[in-house]
Amino acid sequence: MSSLDFLLAALTPTNLLLALAGVVAGTVIGALPGLTATMAVAVLVPFTFSMPPASALIALGAIYTGAIYGGAYAAILLNTPGTPSSIATTFDGYPMARTGRGDLALTLACLSSVVGGLVGAGFLLLLAPPMATVALKFGPVEYFWLAVFGLTLIASLGEGSTVKGLIGGAAGLLLSMVGVAEVGGDVRFVGDSKSLLGGVDVVSALIGLYCIPVLIELVATPVAHLEGTSRVAGFRLREAVALMGRAKFNLARSSIIGTVVGILPGAGGSIASLVAYSEARRSSPRSANFGKGEPDGVVATESANNATVGGGFIPTLVLGIPGTPPDAIILGALLVQGIRTGPTLFTQQAPIVYTFIWGLILSTLIMLPAGLLIGRFAFRSIVAIPKAVLVPSVALLTILGSFAVHNNAGEVQQMVVLGVAAWVLGRFGFSASPIVLGLILGSIAERGYVQGHLIGGARGNVLAEFFGRPISMAIIAFIALGLAWPWWSARRAAVSKARDD
Repeated sequence: MSSLDFLLAALTPTNLLLALAGVVAGTVIGALPGLTATMAVAVLVPFTFSMPPASALIALGAIYTGAIYGGAYAAILLNTPGTPSSIATTFDGYPMARTGRGDLALTLACLSSVVGGLVGAGFLLLLAPPMATVALKFGPVEYFWLAVFGLTLIASLGEGSTVKGLIGGAAGLLLSMVGVAEVGGDVRFVGDSKSLLGGVDVVSALIGLYCIPVLIELVATPVAHLEGTSRVAGFRLREAVALMGRAKFNLARSSIIGTVVGILPGAGGSIASLVAYSEARRSSPRSANFGKGEPDGVVATESANNATVGGGFIPTLVLGIPGTPPDAIILGALLVQGIRTGPTLFTQQAPIVYTFIWGLILSTLIMLPAGLLIGRFAFRSIVAIPKAVLVPSVALLTILGSFAVHNNAGEVQQMVVLGVAAWVLGRFGFSASPIVLGLILGSIAERGYVQGHLIGGARGNVLAEFFGRPISMAIIAFIALGLAWPWWSARRAAVSKARDD
């Protein structure tokens, strides 16, 4: 069969309907705080067991794609990432919404998500087997340095102070160490609380650190949550397309970053969007506007985190190694369908896998009209809802979202405590983002460090294990650049100002 035959197989009315339903369902679930892309796929995967394999994969891919994009709604309109992949979207998306440009931010997020998703799916279609070999070159040490890289980037993006960003990242690392150690099984920092044995739940922490401070501020201040535009909120499509054209290099770079990071098992959209945001800020002539409502920031993060969808499927399908948590669930669905992943998948079961890839591309295209329509409705609704209704509604969602992950009331308590702490820290200039990224990356860093130390000890040279591998040295160089860049930018700005004076 040719590529045209696979495309026509994906274009059947049943597959198109499944793609549309999956995108809409995933977008709605991803937009609700606490209901992540992983949860969206996990909840809806049983409905695909009775479907043909290709149709089931198309439905799951559409749900996954829609959920990653849906996280932008809460990030932009409520300053609460709907999914961990949308953390960096809050940096500029919410400031845009605060100044009456929420509809523009949502349109930019939709367009960027579509472009990033198409780039990721295109790499999956054309370069899956060779690109999957990149993932095999990453061992425990590389993952440790990659996690450190993510921490230094978020620290450099701290609001106004690199030192405060580093302190926040360190606090997140400490939170990630609560509970039973991933390697060794040691019990740490739990006291007499059995509910902490499982550690601090990432979703509960995400909701608490981002959402609770916003709710407190809404109650404490009389001003409106979001400013409406001077006219009825619309798509602002022409303006968004013009901004996308101006940011075409940023868009292409961020999409490629998202695809490459997606290939690395366990990295995910949160790291991809953070790296893309940092690169966009570093190379932009408007770097001073980042964090204050710069459209290029939304373009970078949303194109990167949606590109991880296609990138994550590369190791999943070629090697049987899930690139992201939703990929692990989809891999389980593949096994239920009797499909065995591996290099032979693209030859022995080519009709299934290539029909799915074309279906993923079609789902991404469907996300454009569906996302624009849902985004317009979401913006108009959030602006129109009075605070007296909005605050209790969002508070209820935060409780349900943190409880629904593991049906654990202790995680609701964690959410509230962390949220109040984040509000207090915010009064002293500390951002929640370094804390969240420290929590997310802490387990990756710990696992990589301990395993790398054990491997180095067995080989008789721990330092060579951490500092003698080419990929590790490249990542270390980027770490040094990430730490030095804020200092260098400030120094260059001071020299330029002195010359002008």
